[in-house]
Amino acid sequence: MRVLFVEKQINYEPQGIMQLSSVLKQAGHEVALAVADLEDPVQVAREFEPDIVGYSVMTGSQRYYFDLNLKIREALNGHKVMSVFGGPHPTFFPEMIEEPGVDGLCVGEGEGPIVDLANALGNGGLKPDIPNWWFKIDGEIVRNPVRPLIHDLGSLPHPDRPLIYDKHPYLRDSPIKHFMGSRGCPYQCTYCFNHAYYQIYKRERRGNQRPVDRIIDEVKWVRSQWPLEHVFFIDDLLIIFDDWLEEFAEKWPREVGLPFFCNVRADLLVRAPYKADLLAKAGAYTVSMGIEAGNDRIRRDLLKRHMSKEQIIEAGRLLRSVGINVTATNILGLPGSRLEDDIETMRLNAAAKVSYAQAFIFQPYPGTELGKYAEDMGLANVGTFDDIASISWERSPLLYQDEDEKRQVEHLQRWFAIGVEFPWLEPVIRWLIKAPHNAFIDKVYWYIHKTFKGVLLQRRVYATRFSVRKLFVVAKHFFRMGS
Repeated sequence: MRVLFVEKQINYEPQGIMQLSSVLKQAGHEVALAVADLEDPVQVAREFEPDIVGYSVMTGSQRYYFDLNLKIREALNGHKVMSVFGGPHPTFFPEMIEEPGVDGLCVGEGEGPIVDLANALGNGGLKPDIPNWWFKIDGEIVRNPVRPLIHDLGSLPHPDRPLIYDKHPYLRDSPIKHFMGSRGCPYQCTYCFNHAYYQIYKRERRGNQRPVDRIIDEVKWVRSQWPLEHVFFIDDLLIIFDDWLEEFAEKWPREVGLPFFCNVRADLLVRAPYKADLLAKAGAYTVSMGIEAGNDRIRRDLLKRHMSKEQIIEAGRLLRSVGINVTATNILGLPGSRLEDDIETMRLNAAAKVSYAQAFIFQPYPGTELGKYAEDMGLANVGTFDDIASISWERSPLLYQDEDEKRQVEHLQRWFAIGVEFPWLEPVIRWLIKAPHNAFIDKVYWYIHKTFKGVLLQRRVYATRFSVRKLFVVAKHFFRMGS
């Protein structure tokens, strides 16, 4: 079978599509990729004539893919093609199967399901009882249960990086490349889909890690083919299991020796400080921890992140003491919060001496506990999924009693990292965020935010060699990306 994956834009290696491509090729199928901001995906489809067109969809981007899919189907001019959708949005909102042009959607993990589907079509026709798939057949919806999660992640082939790098010169030539060492997370943060995911996968272990040797093999293979100076692990939480981390700390510096980035949790590090020592021994250059909110009530009761300010500050101190840079994620405009709460969050990041503080504006994603809370409280100004921002930087969809305060929260996102870096600028930032929304101010604030972010990432997060040429290449890519 000929399978075409279509992406709107690729900012870093899409692990899911690369993994699906590798298992499809292993099973003897042909795979191609179209990236809409680099080429015309409709023309790619005409030339490739796929049997299956696949889309990986996040909530907020689904309408774009629905419309593009209809254009591709029309352009194929009678060539029989099956349009299938996977990723977070189909997994949590499979009722999208009703959309015109959607033939099937995959709920949950996709490696086994996509191969089973391609094999069935290649052997004479669709089998409607493939686990994980919902199909629309002659107007009727077939809903299949999910199969168990893949526990042995080492059994999967390496993700198909040539699929991406042959199409995307920037990612191919970048010395920073992204990897995954695990899947899943045991925590119950209310803004995250993880708790909903394990309602689908009941009684499953909440976290599976790839064997250390398989990760090392993949990284060494990538380094032998393409530039690689810094490894980014994009897992939810890389440091859960002590035995895995101990093995990683022994083998990684000896066999790879590259600096890396990963995600951690403040309370987990403070309760087990030896994890920071193991990360340092392995060669971690930068880690990121979720601070999310400075207000204790909001962080513990609303977000269900059961950690104290003192633990967050201590985690920052602990990591710096072993030579690891610290970045943090934060959520502004949470349900029931006020501007002063977000200012408090900025101050907590400064107290933890965060090297770069990333701030997002809360989006009430349906299917999350916090999204439901916002809806139940009458705070979510969201009519349909199409009103959810696919990138949560721009605007808050929540209803505020004071629209001026809402605007200030939105502007604060642009100035947040600067306020963390220079706490003495807080009075100036309070004045700047009172500005109105207009094309000029929004663009100026956007450029200031982007430039400052780029400088700090280059200096404190990316352990790569500096050159003027590289700076211009990175800047060009950085400013092409969304907010």
